[in-house]
Amino acid sequence: MSTQHNVTQKAQRHWKTGTQHAKAGQWSAASKAFDLALKLAPHESLYALNLARALLRQGRIREAGDAAEKAFRADPAQVVACALWAHCLTEQKRHAEVVTALRALPPEAPRGHDWHESLGRALQYSGKPKEAIAAYFDALALKIDLPQVHYQMGTCFNELDMKEEAAQCFHTALALGIGRHELGVRGLLSYFEREVCRWQSAQADLVALLAALHALPDGAAAPTTPFAHVTLFDDPVDQLRAARAASRQSTIDVQALPALPARTPAERQGRLRVGYVSADFHQHATCILMAEMLEHHDRERFEVTLYSHGKDDGSLMRKRIEGAAEHFVNLRGVSDRDAAQRIRDDRVDLLIDLKGYTKDNRLSLFAWKPARVSASFLGFPGSTGADFIDYIVGDPVVTPLEHAAHFDEKIAQMPVCYQPNDRQRALPTPPTRSEAGLPDDGQGGPLVLCGFNQPFKISAPVFDTWCRLLHRLPQAVLWLLEWNGQVRKNIELEAAKRGIAPERLAWAPRRHPKHHMARLQLADIFIDTWPCNAHTTASDALWAAVPVVTFAGRTFASRVAASLNHAVGLDGLICDDVAHYEERIVALAHDRPQRERLREHLAQARSGSALFDSLRFTRDIEALYLRMLDRHDQGLPAAHLPAA
Repeated sequence: MSTQHNVTQKAQRHWKTGTQHAKAGQWSAASKAFDLALKLAPHESLYALNLARALLRQGRIREAGDAAEKAFRADPAQVVACALWAHCLTEQKRHAEVVTALRALPPEAPRGHDWHESLGRALQYSGKPKEAIAAYFDALALKIDLPQVHYQMGTCFNELDMKEEAAQCFHTALALGIGRHELGVRGLLSYFEREVCRWQSAQADLVALLAALHALPDGAAAPTTPFAHVTLFDDPVDQLRAARAASRQSTIDVQALPALPARTPAERQGRLRVGYVSADFHQHATCILMAEMLEHHDRERFEVTLYSHGKDDGSLMRKRIEGAAEHFVNLRGVSDRDAAQRIRDDRVDLLIDLKGYTKDNRLSLFAWKPARVSASFLGFPGSTGADFIDYIVGDPVVTPLEHAAHFDEKIAQMPVCYQPNDRQRALPTPPTRSEAGLPDDGQGGPLVLCGFNQPFKISAPVFDTWCRLLHRLPQAVLWLLEWNGQVRKNIELEAAKRGIAPERLAWAPRRHPKHHMARLQLADIFIDTWPCNAHTTASDALWAAVPVVTFAGRTFASRVAASLNHAVGLDGLICDDVAHYEERIVALAHDRPQRERLREHLAQARSGSALFDSLRFTRDIEALYLRMLDRHDQGLPAAHLPAA
């Protein structure tokens, strides 16, 4: 009997042993046996495929992917091996490699709708929405009634800023029956319709969204859209319900790392290690606000690491942010588990999430408990509903302690305002009105009511109020952001329904922040939205010395502009209902001297108010961080930390 025959038989015996262990659910033993078989017969596709499955059962995803790739390379016609390889890469968020793996399948190999769907997802998550849409259409050509594909295609259209097409895809997905994803899809549908100011069916869609949320069993895990609830509704109870369901859904398979003990006396004498996690360390509203805060961190007392899982846009802001912290770690494409281990290895004491449920978030990373204490800050104006986030950074206005029941985190209050600001932000000389696209009669022009919030914050009731203002103030124009062509078309149609001529609306196209800040100074009054206020946009207006009139509601998102006004000493512009809001704007519109006094007050506030004192803000938040860690050091659970 030849030596090769003996080796082959020995490999088969190991493989049979592995299959017996696999049938018994003994995956560790099975993988060892399959590995022995594969070492003896390295080109046997079946052995590699069985090894990949056994490793995957143990959560050893990277090794499973390597074994699946080996199985596919040994037999390129092995569709199952290709699919398993792609699955393992997907689990590691290595989406570009998923595309390569799927396209490695020979042309003659069968491709079902699931193959095209997987390719579409990989292309989508690789930042190629147009190619992804083509792949999704290929899947639908084989099987039209795939609600999940219609849903994914809708998200691709959204990335291409084709909001109406996105909404249509979501309507189709709901009509086909999206199952447990219904609540999430309804949230996206309502949100995207708002993004293009398409209000015809908005109320019915909002009612359906709330009905789906209320039908959710208590304690359920579901892929909800908390950001939609935060921006569309002023009900903190519903917002928390949606957030809790999303948090449970995103962490079903997470097993936290072993708990960290309190810091030793020696560690307490050293620097506090703080980590910030975000996908937005580039030209983004978050960095526009907090860049100077990061630069002001006391490096003798704090060791700051930025964990980035977003793109590098090559901007000056990106370079500034990279230089603002002691360490900058790129976690893009790194799995949550591996990212958590990296953070644990860095011995981070306090880990801060800057995303919440906004786009490209990694909130589930925090469920691994990589740091001693965790907090939610700045990026998401509401509770995460997560039992693995200890604190939410707020202030006495956005998160009064009497609202504590609406947060699963403990409230940690800043003394004045939760929002940082950057005194280095540009404030160039403003253009002329005509240069900015505003009417100019040579005598100062009409009164400019500025509504520069993003379109998703503008609801039919808000626009009703704005149109009433235009009727009451015939000398005024409403200045809006021209976010996209769909928004302008729909807003002008809605204005016509309310008796407002197109020339009463002025449009501001998207511009670089520096040019935007220059033109913003031409506004007379910034009129806010509800139930989701202006956030960074309101800070921009105040920095440009434009008074902000706001209506404060019951939720974090609906009280942000009130907090900002309070921080610059303009509590008189905070209104408690729509009628008060409307009358306050009309009174201010008729009182030029008062507007001029407010402008002068805000100009002085750039150097004299708490809102724009970034050094003071940094010291205040550092003190808050130390209070959080002090409780942990004492072996105490997180607790509300009132403003000091």
